[in-house]
Parts: sequence; C-alpha cells; structure tokens
Amino acid sequence: DQQLYLRIATELYLKRLIIGGFDKVYELGRVFRNEGIDQDHNPEFTLLESYEAYADYNDVMTMVESLVSLVAQEVRGTTRVPFGEHLVDFTPPWRRVKLREELITRSGINIEAFPDHASLAKRTTELGLEAGPRESRGRLIDKLISTFVEPHLIQPTFLLDYPEEMSPLAKAKPGAPGYVERFEAFAAGMEIANSYTELNDPLVQRERFESQEDIRRQYQDDEVDRKDEDFLLAMEYGMPPTGGLGMGIDRLVMLLSSQPSIRDVVLF
Repeated sequence: DQQLYLRIATELYLKRLIIGGFDKVYELGRVFRNEGIDQDHNPEFTLLESYEAYADYNDVMTMVESLVSLVAQEVRGTTRVPFGEHLVDFTPPWRRVKLREELITRSGINIEAFPDHASLAKRTTELGLEAGPRESRGRLIDKLISTFVEPHLIQPTFLLDYPEEMSPLAKAKPGAPGYVERFEAFAAGMEIANSYTELNDPLVQRERFESQEDIRRQYQDDEVDRKDEDFLLAMEYGMPPTGGLGMGIDRLVMLLSSQPSIRDVVLF
C-alpha cells in the first residue's frame, strides 16, 4: 500500500553522492515526464546525468562538445552528420550565445523590460502566442525560446545564462543579477543537453525551493521543482562547487542516426 512515483530525474540523488565525497558521478537511466508526444518528445526517455566536483558550466561545455564530437566520429566516421535537409557539424568549438541577446535578435523582446508576469504575458500575446493565466514568467520565457530561438539553432549551439526563476538549482552568475550559470545545448533545432553550475548554498537553495512552491500554488503548476528537505539537509553538511549535466540520449541517437522521430529510436 505504498505510494510510489516514477522519477523525472536522478539529480538530487547524484548530488548527494558529490556531497558524500565522490568527485565524479554519472548515471544513464530511464526517466518519465508528462510532456506529451511529438517528434522529439516521449513521456519515457533515456537520460545521462553527470556531476563533477570543482567544475562549473564552462567545464561542462567543453566536456559536452568533446564527448558528442567523439561519439559522432566513432559512430559515423565523421563529425558532420546529415539530419533532414541540414548537415550538422559537431566539430568543437560550438557556438556560444547568451539567451537574453538571442531572444532580442529573434523576437525583439528584451526580457529585462518585462520584469513581471503581467507585462511579459501582454507582450507575448501581442506576438501571437497564447499566454495563459497559469503560465508563470519563467514558463513564458521558455515558450518564447521554443518559438523564436530553437528553430534557428541548427548547428550545435550553447544558449547561455538563464533567468533565475527558470533554474532554481543553479548558481547565480556573478555580476548579472537575476541570472544563473546555466546553458542548454541545441542541434538541429532540438535541445540535447542542459547544464548548470550547481547551487551549493543551502540557505539560498531553501529560498529558491520556497519560491518554486509559491509559483506552484499561484499558477497551479505541477512541474516546478518541489522542496526536498532530505536534499537540503545533505547540502548543509557541505557541497563543493559542482558542474552538472543532463543529456537526452534518445535525441542524440536521433541526430547520429539521421532519424526524424524519437519513436524510431526510443525502443532501442
């Protein structure tokens, strides 16, 4: 008669291993998310998560471009892989662009000019997108990225420095109030990896979790991060600076095998 849950990530458990003294950890495993089904989404998928103590998101960027280019070379004999009508070149270094600047370029929206939900929702609606009352400011920014930015990121690209409310587990970016050290990696218009310099201050992490709980209540959003007292307790023992990574293996296999749908690879 226990209440059991499918996992959406391995993150908080792997970070407890970092706290426990392991310098580098990773896991390849199945995870489950209520994100619907389309060409590059499946409710059940395979995720690689890795964490490295005394690293940051810059170190992880170097690892990702080195890892993916090596795998492409081993699997295809080249780092240039056809996907649809494009030839995707995984040769390092990959392009690096800041999220805020790329959004301005692609949509004309400077998110700093819309500091709250109401103002951003109004501007989003003016651009022809639906901005429901249950969508927080972070959700709206994510929708703008998906609509205006992602389709243009054909060659491998790191999109850098996300707003804090979109990244409650990431460390603040020095000299950039309201932003965190986070990147997402894209290729062929798809996100293939997500990474950040891990937040390791338990007091700030508690504040972030409580802020997420407020968002959950206000917008009835079941997918925001929940407060985890066991993880907070572990952090209080001391967590070193850490660079973390989540990479969608199915999407990577889609790219390397030139398959247009995740359903063609997810079973294998």
